[in-house]
Amino acid sequence: RIVFPNNGRQCNNWKQASTFYSGNRIQTTKYTRFTFLPQFLFEQFHRLGNLYFFFLVVLNWFPQVEVFHREITMLPLIVVLLASMIKDATEDYRKYRFDKMINLSKTRVYDK
Repeated sequence: RIVFPNNGRQCNNWKQASTFYSGNRIQTTKYTRFTFLPQFLFEQFHRLGNLYFFFLVVLNWFPQVEVFHREITMLPLIVVLLASMIKDATEDYRKYRFDKMINLSKTRVYDK
């Protein structure tokens, strides 16, 4: 936080600093509409369990090593990813609504 006294000499410094800190908006959300799916999948496949099930799905697409049907192998991975996706989306949407409520609230400004 940068505080400048209101004495005229610091006016240029205030204008320069205010260009870097133009807003006072709170944003605690992790995703946007466009980055939700890529960022979500990137985070999920950094987990060893999801990576293991993805490896099994890829392995079952080769007929020489196919143990189960392809669709059955994909089912656990899809269920886990879908449940995590719904949880993350609802959590991020709640954060978005709370941030919007905070950003639109009225504030009191102390002025001598």
